[in-house]
This record gives sequence, C-alpha cells and structure tokens, in this order.
Amino acid sequence: MKILICLSNVPDTTTKIKFVENNTKFDTNGVQWIINPWDELALTRAVELKEKNPSSVETVAVISVGLQDFEATIRKALAIGADNAFRINAEPKDAYFVAFQLAEVIKKESFDIILAGIESSDYNGNAVGSMLAEILDMNSVSAVSKLDIENNTVLVNREIDGGTEQLEVQSPVVLIVQKGIAIEPRIPAMRGIMMARTKPLLVSEVVSSEEYCKPLTYELPAPKAKVKLVDPENPAELIRLLHEEAKAF
Repeated sequence: MKILICLSNVPDTTTKIKFVENNTKFDTNGVQWIINPWDELALTRAVELKEKNPSSVETVAVISVGLQDFEATIRKALAIGADNAFRINAEPKDAYFVAFQLAEVIKKESFDIILAGIESSDYNGNAVGSMLAEILDMNSVSAVSKLDIENNTVLVNREIDGGTEQLEVQSPVVLIVQKGIAIEPRIPAMRGIMMARTKPLLVSEVVSSEEYCKPLTYELPAPKAKVKLVDPENPAELIRLLHEEAKAF
C-alpha cells in the first residue's frame, strides 16, 4: 500500500499574530513555521505502520500547497520518515483551492490511503479532507482516531457521539484524522535529517481553479480582561463578581 499525508504549514503556537495592509493580510515576518500538529501525528502513524509491516506499506509520501519557503517544513517531514514529497508551488488561499490543487497532483499518482488532519491550527479550517475526497470521488472517513493495516485490510476507529466506531474500509480512501491517531509526534533523528536532503521532492505548478471565497479583513480577538484578586476573607465579594460580572449564575 502507498500512503499519502496532506501537510499544512502553520505558524508556531507561540507566534504573535499581526496583520498588515489595513488588516487585509497576515504578517509573516518573523514567523516560525511548523507542520500542522494533526498532520504531523498522521505522518507519525504512517511511518509507524511502514516500520511495523514494510511488506504491507510500500511508501509514505507527503504533499502540500505552498511556496518555496515551505520546503524547510517539508524536509522535516522527510526527516521524520516520509520517502518522498510533492509541493504545489502556490500560496494556499482557501480550503477549496488547496483541495483542488492537491487533487490535480494525486490524480496522476496512485495512493491507497490519503491522510488529512481534522483541522489546521492557523485558521482552524476543517474542510480540505472532505473536499479532497469529493473531488477525487473516493470514500472518506472522518474523526479517525486509530489506524491499522492487517493483511492488506484497512482498519480504523472513529469517534462518534457516546463512543467509538470500528470500521473496515476499502481503499483507496481518504481518512480525516484527529488526536489519538498517534501518541505523540516523532522527533527527527540525525540520520533522518541527513537522509532528508537527498530524498525526492517534486514541485508542480498551480492549476487554474475557481475562487469561491476571498478574505476581506482580519481582526484580533478582544483582549482578555485583567484578573481581579478577591480577598479570601471576603467570599461575598467573590459571589457578587461571579453573579454580576461573570454571569456564572
């Protein structure tokens, strides 16, 4: 089987968010970029499956939409254990644009399992995986928290209201994964970092597509109110603040 992981390039969670050009554009200056956490967990699980049963998993590849500065993040994915990578040379705009560009490359290849994170940690978007499955006319399973391959059969667990659903799915399939797919992200070893420099990275140019939405402006959330300290000997004041200001009851 061949596994493909869709990667997003997102700002580190410690990044201070700023907007420029009259709040119409995200300021990327000084931003530290990382692999989207859910995508990194998906990659970790794919590498684990290949190591566990190399006769079942032939290759693990990654794909992304991004400009050249994204290649450092892609190389990290290769260092973690991916065998090869694809990059569509375009700035990711919205979910449909990204899904369409990914699909155009995937149509030319042959993958049995495509993994996409349940959301991205920058815009908290969660539509790329399902859109990709629709464009490719593939089966898809959402909220996947466990993935195994046994005798070339794909077995998954997905979270549902009140419990977990166990499924056997036919490939090719798009799996939209969430927390639980792997225990924790894998840290690249020095050997992996050195090998990543020579692994293949195929770059494709953008394909014309429809533009269905366009960001108009951005705004930061309102700053949190200052903490109010209440004398522990004055519980009546605490109750008043909870009732009148916090509206807790």
